[in-house]
Amino acid sequence: MSQHHDEHHSPIKTPKQLILAVIFAFLVPIFVIALLVRDVGSDRRDGAGSDAMSEQAVAERIRPVAKVAIKLEGGPLKTGEQVFKAQCAACHEAGLVGAPKFGDAGAWGPRLGQGFEALVNSALKGKGNMGAQGGGDHSDLEIARAVAHMANAGGGKFEEPKAPEGAASAAN
Repeated sequence: MSQHHDEHHSPIKTPKQLILAVIFAFLVPIFVIALLVRDVGSDRRDGAGSDAMSEQAVAERIRPVAKVAIKLEGGPLKTGEQVFKAQCAACHEAGLVGAPKFGDAGAWGPRLGQGFEALVNSALKGKGNMGAQGGGDHSDLEIARAVAHMANAGGGKFEEPKAPEGAASAAN
């Protein structure tokens, strides 16, 4: 019996081809892994719940639950006109939701008969569709000054309340 030896044929015939094959055997998987990592790590995400790391979502999660507002008393006292423009004009200039229109003597006439204190009380505690203004952005005295401003524009003859003596000297 003759021994028949099958020759093994390899595509690599020279040492140069062997070196290139080894280099590509390392480089190709590294290149593929780098592409996969780049694709997985990208910020573009599709699908439900994928916006969890967006700037807006993170800001919403870490925002404070409550806010503390400190209102310092004793600053410069606002005039009735300033408070009217800031607080009251939104409804009273247009006469919205039953509010007596600014300067309308017919609408203010019956209200003026109730007296200044009743008008101020209604403004501070609310009446009808108007919410309470007391404890808001303006002091009770400033709201009273705005009431005098509105009532006088509607035919009233009320004097704008002045700051108490102790507050006036403390402000100076």
